[in-house]
Amino acid sequence: MEFEWYPGHMEKARRNIVEDLKLVDLVIEIIDARIPYSSSNPTLNELTKNKKKLIVMSKIDLADEKVTNEWIEYYKKSDIAYLPINALKKDAKKLIVNAAKEACKEKIERDKRRGLRNRKIKAMIIGIPNVGKSTLINTLSGKASAKTGNKPGVTRGKQWIHASNEIDFLDTPGVLWPKFDRHEIGENLAITGAIRNELIPFEELAEILIEKLKSNYPGLIEKRYSISEDLSAREMYEAIATNRGYLMSQGVCDTKKAAEILIQDYRTGKFGRVSLELPSDYIEDSE
Repeated sequence: MEFEWYPGHMEKARRNIVEDLKLVDLVIEIIDARIPYSSSNPTLNELTKNKKKLIVMSKIDLADEKVTNEWIEYYKKSDIAYLPINALKKDAKKLIVNAAKEACKEKIERDKRRGLRNRKIKAMIIGIPNVGKSTLINTLSGKASAKTGNKPGVTRGKQWIHASNEIDFLDTPGVLWPKFDRHEIGENLAITGAIRNELIPFEELAEILIEKLKSNYPGLIEKRYSISEDLSAREMYEAIATNRGYLMSQGVCDTKKAAEILIQDYRTGKFGRVSLELPSDYIEDSE
């Protein structure tokens, strides 16, 4: 799977993040709970390594709870500050503000000793495209201040969010990195929508998803579409197209449309709570 996916605005956004780091006390990285490793940008991790950091696991309502707990155990063992969250829940704002204050506890105490009380925490929010940053920003601000959409590249500009008297958040555009070190990372990002749909052959991508579902969640495809999982990917597309009435001229099955629906059904949780990777898939001695 080879395609051009690192447009110029991402390099510009990366440079701006470097420049703005001096303005903040804390970096909050938003990752997709379905793909915690694949959705964590190693370039941004390197750039922000000298700042206090909090990982927010978004979309936990779409991720397999058992797998998410394995990731939480990994973060605990690695002494990584983390927060699993559903950004649409009413308590999301309170949870993030409290987690940010806990991550900056040393700074707050240091400010108090210097006589600087009630000094706001400044936190930068980073992440790759389509991990739910804009939804979270709207929750923090209490209004639709950030555009949202189930596609990458929605947030382009820098904006400060005044969430409370205790903390301000600096939102940043989603940034990918120039090269994936493992092809599975590119596949996971493509399946979850972090890479623009126009750059991806849907039928090839759906075939990868089918294999992942058959291997880790047998029976889900059959339950969703009332088709046998013994079929080949091509046969599955034809069966889905026939069942859903996705037909072109002369009754030919629209297999591309069927593959697109399969991917979209995964992205929107129609298969239920499904994760695509475990800590042990990438991280040695994670158990």
